[in-house]
Amino acid sequence: MRQEAPGPARGRVHVSELGSAFDLLAALGEGDGFLMERNGLGVGAAGAWATDTVEARAGIDAIRDVGSAALLRLRALAGEQDALTPVAVGVLPFAGGDATLRTHARVVRRTGPHQAWLVRIRREGAGLPAFRAQPIGPVALPRRPFTDVQQRALPPPGDYADAVRAATARIRAGGLRKVVLARQIRVETGRALDVRLLAAHLRAVDPDAYTFVAPTPRGVLVGASPELLVSKRGRRIRSNPLAGSAPRFGDPEQDRESARALGASPKDREEHAIVVEAVAETLRPFCDQLAWDPEPVVLATANVWHLSTLFRGTLRDPAPHVLELVAALHPTPAVCGTPRAAAGAIIEELEPSDRGSYAGPVGWIDTQGDGEWAIALRCAELAGDHATLYAGAGIVADSRPDAEVDETDRKFRAFLDSLRWG
Repeated sequence: MRQEAPGPARGRVHVSELGSAFDLLAALGEGDGFLMERNGLGVGAAGAWATDTVEARAGIDAIRDVGSAALLRLRALAGEQDALTPVAVGVLPFAGGDATLRTHARVVRRTGPHQAWLVRIRREGAGLPAFRAQPIGPVALPRRPFTDVQQRALPPPGDYADAVRAATARIRAGGLRKVVLARQIRVETGRALDVRLLAAHLRAVDPDAYTFVAPTPRGVLVGASPELLVSKRGRRIRSNPLAGSAPRFGDPEQDRESARALGASPKDREEHAIVVEAVAETLRPFCDQLAWDPEPVVLATANVWHLSTLFRGTLRDPAPHVLELVAALHPTPAVCGTPRAAAGAIIEELEPSDRGSYAGPVGWIDTQGDGEWAIALRCAELAGDHATLYAGAGIVADSRPDAEVDETDRKFRAFLDSLRWG
C-alpha cells in the first residue's frame, strides 16, 4: 500500500451545523473536489488532506484494502467522537487499476432534508481550514450542439455491431451467459468545460440519480448514475441493480408502451435475472436476512426505462465495512457479465480501449464503515477541452446488434445534450 498525505497525518475534527438550505454543489472544491448527491442528500468535499492508494497486484483486493486503510485513518482522526465524522471518498477503477480514496479537509454532509453539517480537519498546531461556499455561476442558455467533426466514436457504430455479433456467437457456443460491451465518444468541445454547471444540469434533469464529480488519474469524471451498488447504515444494507432497458419518448402513450414492452421482454428479463442471481449469491453469506423484489420493477429515469430490483438486508455481526461489500459485488453482471472472468476477457478483447473509472464504484466511507456506493454510469471524463463519453449495453444470446447500437446512441445523445450546459 502507498499512502500519500499533503499534510501531517495527525489532526483534529471539528463539526458545525450549516443552514438547512445549503447546496452541496457549493462545497465542491476545484481540482480534487468531490460530489455525490441524490435528492439533495450526500457529500460535497474540497481540499484533499490525505490520500490512500493500494496498488493493484496479483492476489491483492485493492478495493477492500484501500477501504480498510482509509477506515483506520478516519478512526484515528475521529477518536472517541461518534457523531458526524470525516469521510473518505473516490471513484475506483472498473478493473485492474490502483484504488485511491481521499480524505478532505472540508466536507459538507447533508443527512436529511433540513440537516447539513460541515466537517473540517484541523492540522495539529494550526487553525481550522477556511471554508467558503462557492456559488454556482448563472446557468445561461445551452451552447450549440457539437458537430460531427468534433466527435469521434470508439469503436464506430459498425464495429460495435460486429463486436455484439461476436459476443452473441460466444454466448450461444456456451460458457458465457452475458457480457456488457461499452463504447466511447471523444468530443473536442473547443472550450474549458464548467464541471459545476454540468453537474447542476445533470442534477436538475434527474434528481433521483446519483449526481457525482470525482477526480481520476486522467481528469474529472462527471455523471448522474441511476444505479446503487450498495449502501450500508449500521447493519442495514441496500442494493439496487438495474439491467434491461428501453427508450423514453415524449409522447405519453408511446412512452407507456415502451415501458410495458420492457417489462414483458424475455430478452431483457433474462438479462436482469442474471444480475439479480449474482447479487443475491454475493450478499447472502454476509447477511442474517436478505430480501428482494420478487419481480423486477420498471423504473423511469430521465432518458431510459430500466428493469430494477431493490435488495434489503441485515448484516451478520460483526458487520464488514462497506468497501468489503463493494469489493465482493464489483463488477456485477450489470456492468461486466457472467461468468465474471469470461466476460472480463471478452471485454478486454472486444473493447478497443480500457474503461478507466467508467462503470467503477463511486462513493464514500465514514468512520463507522458505513457509506454509499453507486456505479459510475451516464458519465463523461473531462480533461481540458476534451470530454470522453461512455455508454454500454448488456449482451445476451438474443441481442440484436442494431438494437444495441441504438441503445448506446440514445445514451450518448442524452449526455451530449447535457454537455452543452457545461
